[in-house]
Amino acid sequence: MFVRKLGPGLITGAADDDPSGIATYSQAGAQFRFALVWTLLVTTPLMIGIQMLSARIGLITGEGLAANINKTCPRWLSASLIWLLVAANTINIAADIAAVGQAIQLLLGGPLAIYIFGFSALCIATQIYFSYERSVRLFKWLTLALFAYVAVVLIVSIPWQQVLVESMQPWAFLSKDISLKEYAALVVAVLGTTISPYLFFWQAAQEVEDSKRRPEYRPDRGHPVQVSMHLARIKQDTCVGMIFSNVIALCIVIATAVTLNEHGITSIQTSAQAAQALRPIAGDFAFAIFSLGIIGTGLLAVPVLAGSAAYAVSELNGWASGLSRGFREAKGFYMIIILATGIGAAMGYFEVDPIKALVWSAIINGVISVPIMAALMFIGQSKQLMGKHTIGRSHRILGWAATALMAVAVLVMFATS
Repeated sequence: MFVRKLGPGLITGAADDDPSGIATYSQAGAQFRFALVWTLLVTTPLMIGIQMLSARIGLITGEGLAANINKTCPRWLSASLIWLLVAANTINIAADIAAVGQAIQLLLGGPLAIYIFGFSALCIATQIYFSYERSVRLFKWLTLALFAYVAVVLIVSIPWQQVLVESMQPWAFLSKDISLKEYAALVVAVLGTTISPYLFFWQAAQEVEDSKRRPEYRPDRGHPVQVSMHLARIKQDTCVGMIFSNVIALCIVIATAVTLNEHGITSIQTSAQAAQALRPIAGDFAFAIFSLGIIGTGLLAVPVLAGSAAYAVSELNGWASGLSRGFREAKGFYMIIILATGIGAAMGYFEVDPIKALVWSAIINGVISVPIMAALMFIGQSKQLMGKHTIGRSHRILGWAATALMAVAVLVMFATS
């Protein structure tokens, strides 16, 4: 029953550890060893707060975030935020597809183009031809791919006392040749990787889908006990998903710190490069496990990125949407998925610089994350939209704290870029 209750929150949390996120965490461990572990501890409750709010809005209103934002913001602002989200997601898809293609090439050899376009076609086909229930089951199974990084931590020797000391006092252990600007830039990168707008839209949309497709997920909104039960399910699902996400991120940071950093490798540009660098240090098994993890997370993250963009655009324009609908019922929805994935694959094929892609994605996400999070907070407190189920005081504090942190991160990002 516990596993059955897990769904949108678990999948969303796992999708947060996408191949480009793995590259960010690998760089954090390789460059700064354990000095960024604290960021994962700080962001966990903030992630839980903002993702619970997103899911709550989807459950109570029966509509996704884009539809609700469109009701509370001017049309021009809603449309601008949504299309910037699509742009950021497409760039992120490009980085993820390129990383997966490179990981497959490392394992099997052969031409990169075949793997990039083959993987992209697989992602599109599963979303078009799989039923909603089958897609959810597949996504839940794919979350197991993240245990690859737990396995890597178990393979290598970890000085846990050193991890604890350095993570609690990062300023005392930073190398003298590392500038504050470099450190601040990577702090912002980690924050942007863990708290991403596409995750808000995806989890809310999945709650709406589940309410429509699974009778047990559709509460009687006039029955406070039923609503409370469903909100408790959302809380459990989201807490498990976000804690799982950050535990995996922690494993990646620690594994790369004790292998790459200890051997003088301090610059990682892609997740595939991190896997390749592990090979001579931690052995073939660790290399293979790390590479397979990249492929598994890519299979989960690319559909979530494309899907969240499709949900947002469809809701904004009033189109029929949802993985529970066939292609003929929701052509616009599926065309956004096809275009976002296809453009991402083309960018990966033409070898777009992965670091530049991630920088642009981070900049766009930074620009839109704060207004989107502020809009979610206003929606969550709106009696007109949420009725009797507006968020409580502790949730408001957590949500506004996450919004403020992201605002500071955006200001630091522009100051240090």
